[in-house]
Amino acid sequence: MEKVYKLQNILLNIIERVKKQDYLVYFRKISILEITEDEVKFGVFSTFMKWNLEAKFYKEVLEATQKEIPSISKVTFQVDNSIDNPTNKYAIDCVSYFKDSEKSSKKVVKLDSNWTPMTTISNTKPTNERYSLQNFVVWSDNQLAFSACEAVSKNPGKSYNPLYIYWDVGLWKTHLLQWTANEIIRKYKDKKVAYTTADKFITEYVMSVKKRSVERMRQKFQEIDVLVIDDVQFLSWKEQTQNELYNIFNLLYESNKQIIISWDRAPKELTELEPRLRSRFEWGITVDIGKPDYETRLAIIQEKAREKEFLLPHDVAEFIATNVTENVRELEWVLNQMIAEYELDWSSPTLSRIAQKLKKLSFTTDLIWNNKTWSIKKTIKSYEDIIDAVSWHFWIEKEGILWENRKKEFMIPRQVSMYLLKTKLNYTYERIGNIFSWRNHAAVLYSCNKLEQIMKKDKELLHEINTLRDWIGI
Repeated sequence: MEKVYKLQNILLNIIERVKKQDYLVYFRKISILEITEDEVKFGVFSTFMKWNLEAKFYKEVLEATQKEIPSISKVTFQVDNSIDNPTNKYAIDCVSYFKDSEKSSKKVVKLDSNWTPMTTISNTKPTNERYSLQNFVVWSDNQLAFSACEAVSKNPGKSYNPLYIYWDVGLWKTHLLQWTANEIIRKYKDKKVAYTTADKFITEYVMSVKKRSVERMRQKFQEIDVLVIDDVQFLSWKEQTQNELYNIFNLLYESNKQIIISWDRAPKELTELEPRLRSRFEWGITVDIGKPDYETRLAIIQEKAREKEFLLPHDVAEFIATNVTENVRELEWVLNQMIAEYELDWSSPTLSRIAQKLKKLSFTTDLIWNNKTWSIKKTIKSYEDIIDAVSWHFWIEKEGILWENRKKEFMIPRQVSMYLLKTKLNYTYERIGNIFSWRNHAAVLYSCNKLEQIMKKDKELLHEINTLRDWIGI
């Protein structure tokens, strides 16, 4: 069982070095097959996992292994055919182990007088190095907020204090706030910077009340030079916590310490806050951020793809930017979905695939495409042109139309294809059946009649088919 013990410690070391999302995607089941003087041979779940660990995480796995076994100079990976066997006591399910380690880490937290459970206070280390100016896109509706944060980072406590920023979720609020904190840390090594969210502030206050150390908490915050509080809306109806924040606010403001606050609404709309705290928020400058326009959304998703070293076709990026309009977080989420699918089953991002994905995820009721090709009549010369047109119009794969698949998303386009071939190109039922996986003429006749019945009741589908007819000129 020594191997299992060492493997558990190595996995804990890996978890510290790898992003949570990457760990959950690429690390499945793992075992230690052999340990020699200078090498550890790991057993992995599949060839896919072996390739990815070698290509993307070799350094992290080696460093994690060396921390547990210092003499090791290299690691290798080999597919372990028995790794999925329930009787294999030497294999570890990485995902389950990750969840267990999270739970156990929360249980063993030791509380002492200097404990700062939720607030990051630093004068040397950035809050999160991912949040930098290099991967932040400035657009017209966030220009003022960005300029205000930039001014604060150059002269904290003297320019725009307090700085109050409000906006909807998913518009890079956290990115901008943490970038500001990082800039101050970088420029002013002697300043103490604290970044926290309102819910974490509440937790810290509750803990201090339980320990009867509220005054100590207040003194700790009094030593801070820059306080950044994100998502203050979570303080709604928390009267005692609001009162404590009011006291801390006054202490910092009177000492010319910088305060940055974010909310999802303007100060005048904060009816859930005590009037005296709300008035404090209005002392400085108030800026808001609007949703990014099409050009900005396109720039953001292209920048995010470059950052993740993922080749994103320009037409796919344009399509996503046209249809995913609410916020930046949704853009990143869609991109992460595409990357995961590509890495798991090598599915390249295509217009039809991403359109199908967005329809399933219900981003919009009707997907939009602003490409000029929509306004050009498509010339029909053969049944393949009909299939292509239907596939393009309904945003699904051609194979899904041609082959047997009883999902509704494929059945209607298949029936439409058959119907158009019969009514507009005068193909016989037998010929159409041969095109569609050798169906007999009775099945084709049934599909055409069924579609006619549906069109009489479903006006939206009738409109869809007429639009398609218009485009292909039949």
